[in-house]
Amino acid sequence: MEYDPIKKTLGNFFNRSVFLRILFYRLLDLLLLRAWHIKRELKQWLRTREGESMILDAGSGFGQYSYRMASLSEKIRVKAIDIKEEQIRDCNQFINKTSLSSRLSFHVEDLTVFREPEQYDLILSVDVMEHIEEDRKVFTHFFYSLKPGGTLLISTPSDIGGSDVHEEGESSFVGEHVRNGYGKEEITEKLHEAGFANVKVLYSYGRPGKLSWKLSMKIPVILVNVSRLFLLLLPFYYLLTWPFCLVLNYLDVTMEHSSGTGLIVTAHKL
Repeated sequence: MEYDPIKKTLGNFFNRSVFLRILFYRLLDLLLLRAWHIKRELKQWLRTREGESMILDAGSGFGQYSYRMASLSEKIRVKAIDIKEEQIRDCNQFINKTSLSSRLSFHVEDLTVFREPEQYDLILSVDVMEHIEEDRKVFTHFFYSLKPGGTLLISTPSDIGGSDVHEEGESSFVGEHVRNGYGKEEITEKLHEAGFANVKVLYSYGRPGKLSWKLSMKIPVILVNVSRLFLLLLPFYYLLTWPFCLVLNYLDVTMEHSSGTGLIVTAHKL
């Protein structure tokens, strides 16, 4: 499944102006269920904060989470890193035209080597760890880079169909994944090994979320892979399907799931 080329096409279109880029971020916040879960966790984290905070967005991608976090408070500074030079360049070109440029910057870094001693109050990693083979090394770097009392927040696929892989031998819906997902015990063990405490792992993308993902992501991506002309029809497709996805996303965020294709993980450095 060609997923990166579609992301690149969308990114190129919305890079045309600051207004379009912010609109793109708003659409991603509405469309992506993981963004709903991250928004909830960030609100809970922010309630515990007083004074200035330094955040690392570890694997920033389009930069939508970096932008959201920097917008939460004037007391928050965000360093966003990603291994893809083109995305970092695009993000810096965008952010330098906004009022957030003094508190948010983007840098090319490799998480398998990046570490800064006790610099961050929060490290966010959204849909990144499933792309990295040396995950134990990265978790150790996260622990090293957090201040005492700091928090790590991860969103990643679970091993219960998290990459749309349900049987042995199936390939991932997203071809760039090096693992199909994490089990609760596996990621908990790896984080404890890195030094983290109070690890909490919750399922996301339960029954409501899985249906929402198929409607809002899988079906459109499949159709766009058939023909890029479908991009022109996407607004009409979402006009019909989004009301249903809205309800499904709300249910997924508010319900507790016994299983799910995603994981929301929090861990702390004591």
